[in-house]
Formats: sequence, C-alpha cells, structure tokens
Amino acid sequence: MWAAALPAKAEVGRRCFIALGANLGDPVATVKAAILALRELPQTEFIAASSLYRTAPVGLKHQPDFINAVVELIAVSPAPTFLDTLFAIEARFGRQRSVKNAPRTLDLDLLLYGDVLCDDPQLTLPHPRMHQRAFVLAPLAEIAPRLIIPGHGNVGDLLQRCTGQEIERLLPQAA
Repeated sequence: MWAAALPAKAEVGRRCFIALGANLGDPVATVKAAILALRELPQTEFIAASSLYRTAPVGLKHQPDFINAVVELIAVSPAPTFLDTLFAIEARFGRQRSVKNAPRTLDLDLLLYGDVLCDDPQLTLPHPRMHQRAFVLAPLAEIAPRLIIPGHGNVGDLLQRCTGQEIERLLPQAA
C-alpha cells in the first residue's frame, strides 16, 4: 500500500553541449534551423546558443569553410539515446556519412554530457579532440567561459592554445 503512494523516481537532467557544423548548401541557414530543432527536442531544456562562427576546414583541407556554433541543453535521456536523437536530426538535414572530415550538410557532435565519461566505439565523452579545436572552443567559451573539460582544463585556457586556426565570429546570437 505504501508503494502506491510513493512518487515515481524523478529523472535527472544533465548539462550537455552540442557542437554544430555545416559547409554544404546554405550552412548559415542550416545551422540556424538545426539550433531551432534542438530547441524543440522533447525532454530537454534549451539553455543557450553561441554566435555563429566561420572556420577553415580541419583535416580534409580542400572544401568550403564551415559555419559552427555550440548549444547548451539540459537533457534527460541516456547519452547513447541522446546521441541517436542527434543523428536523427542530422539525417533530417540530409547528412550522409562518407569519408572522415568530408564536407557535410550538418554535423552534430555531443561534446559533453554532464559528468559522463565514456570511451566506447560509438560514443566518446568528452568528445575527442574538442580541446584542440578552435571551432569548438570559441563558441563553447562564449556560452560557458568557466567550463572545465575533464582531463584537459578550462575552455578559455584551451582556446588560447589553438594558435593558427582560422576562425571568425559572424553573428551575435545564433537563435
């Protein structure tokens, strides 16, 4: 009888950060639309979106510049489930996975998911190499300047080490 009177266990949300990038089609419009799609996700609370940034490609150099941003959300679903949600949004925007670092209509990377640490073939948290990429760190520092990336340090300090990476802030607030 007591069990029926107890409330259901409350689900705890986790502070997460998603990097957005696009360099095919109209990447500015795509990143703005993807931010709106993230705003509308069920079981999430939208916290912030960075400005848009134009960045030179990393890895595969002979392709158009990217438009990048970072979004902060509070999400409830487990990290692998949330990652599947991000993949579904990418698919809605025509993302096709071919060669690593290839041009793309939309890329959504789960950077951090609360304090979850994961080194799995499908999901690595924190996202690998995020601490070395100005296209992640500049928008991340804009919305969470005191954020600590586990195992690497403060986002602002890490950004200062990303010398020689071309990045240009385009628009004050993405959405």
